[in-house]
Amino acid sequence: MNAVFRALVLSVAMLSCAPAVAQGNLDINTPAIAALQGSMQQRHAQLAPFYASGAVGLTDRGLVALRDANAVPLAQRGQVNSLVSAENADRAALYREIAQANGHPEWAGDVQNTFAQRWIDKAPRGWWVQRGGGWAPK
Repeated sequence: MNAVFRALVLSVAMLSCAPAVAQGNLDINTPAIAALQGSMQQRHAQLAPFYASGAVGLTDRGLVALRDANAVPLAQRGQVNSLVSAENADRAALYREIAQANGHPEWAGDVQNTFAQRWIDKAPRGWWVQRGGGWAPK
């Protein structure tokens, strides 16, 4: 699964939809960005079964969400909620760090939108994704 995560991160970092960000470097690397990516990669192994089951999905805002709490055993829901919260905090920080590293902190929203689309585009078949507010399996 780590290879899948790395491919997703690299694909997202190399591609751009937003005009302002198109001139920026989404593949930029700083110690802060590397630390966030490392944290996300480690967490991915824990989240992967929940993506696969449909319990957790990718939102159209570049975040993850507990989509179907009933798909998670009650004893694991607290853990999944903590994983989702930590993942979203790292994703938000990653978007800010990439914008800041490009010298344009005002691009954070554009970076987030670009990553949101690319996460969804690169998600494996069967993962749940949000488009236009609605959820559907990819």
